[in-house]
Amino acid sequence: MAAKIPVTVITGFLGSGKTTLIRNLLQNNQGRRIAVIVNEFGELGIDGELLQSCQVCPEEEDNNNDDSNIYELTNGCLCCTVQEEFLPTMQQLIKRRDNIDCILIETSGLALPKPLVKAFRWQEIRNAATVDSVITVVDSEAVAAGTFASDLEAVESQRQADDSLEHETPLQELFEDQLACADLVVLNKTDLVNQETLAEVKDLVKEELPRVVKIVESHQSEIDSSILLGLQAAVEDNLDKRPSHHDMEEEHDHDHDHDHDDEITSHHVVLDRTFEPKQLKQQLQTLVQQQEIFRVKGFVAVKDKPMRLVMQGVGNRFEQFYDRAWKPEEMRQTRLVFIGKDLKSSDIESQLVSLN
Repeated sequence: MAAKIPVTVITGFLGSGKTTLIRNLLQNNQGRRIAVIVNEFGELGIDGELLQSCQVCPEEEDNNNDDSNIYELTNGCLCCTVQEEFLPTMQQLIKRRDNIDCILIETSGLALPKPLVKAFRWQEIRNAATVDSVITVVDSEAVAAGTFASDLEAVESQRQADDSLEHETPLQELFEDQLACADLVVLNKTDLVNQETLAEVKDLVKEELPRVVKIVESHQSEIDSSILLGLQAAVEDNLDKRPSHHDMEEEHDHDHDHDHDDEITSHHVVLDRTFEPKQLKQQLQTLVQQQEIFRVKGFVAVKDKPMRLVMQGVGNRFEQFYDRAWKPEEMRQTRLVFIGKDLKSSDIESQLVSLN
């Protein structure tokens, strides 16, 4: 019987650096034949396109065909769409097991990892694939800034002082569940905080780990693949050691407390025009101040530039880089995805359209 395909689940909050981590793994694959499943939140496959542009995987017009190395699931919540989308994708990959050395799954920043891992107990999957490990990527600066609560330190002090208080937000619960399921934690963007702050972030992360889990530090998700792959944890067999806030829910009950339709939504903007990067960045930062926007990501057409600009933002912090040349046949559009709460879509679009 052929060996099971090892699957590495890469989870983490919005903007933590999961896609960059996978791009680095693909570009430094050490001869491994790697397939990738990307679970996008929203209708634009931004992360899937970024991975295609790494120039390692073949670029296909339809990246969900039988010969592609990258599969996109656009529902945005693997825990709620395992049977409908994930199972057929895994079955396609299992048919190609002789040509695949490992599989990487990038979950949406809004997804719980544990329900996904449970799917590897299903008869259709368990004899052919195993979860090698769950890797949780943490944005050091965002955690230090109290992303998951208005004042994380004050909330924690209140909780310690009064056990009857319930101050956890859905985002904090999600962050804790992602850590609780981890076999390895990547403390990313460490160059954006000082050593004292980094030590505080590390202590906070350790408090949420129910088991002894290694923590590795990274600046830009650049970590040797030998550290990330081949952990052989067989995660599906020891889920009882990975507590979740949702353990008491019925296994097939989709009315979760983390109902994303009520809490977090995405809005995509497609404009047939170019932008000046500095001006666009300033406008996006203004929008982040005006609305509860957690994440902005997308591609920007820049006047007189043959290259496509990638722009990504978490809070007020934005980064940009040119990833590849525009293809002759593709429209030079600006495509952006906004993820947040109670988004005012018309305001977002009107402010972008009004830029000169």
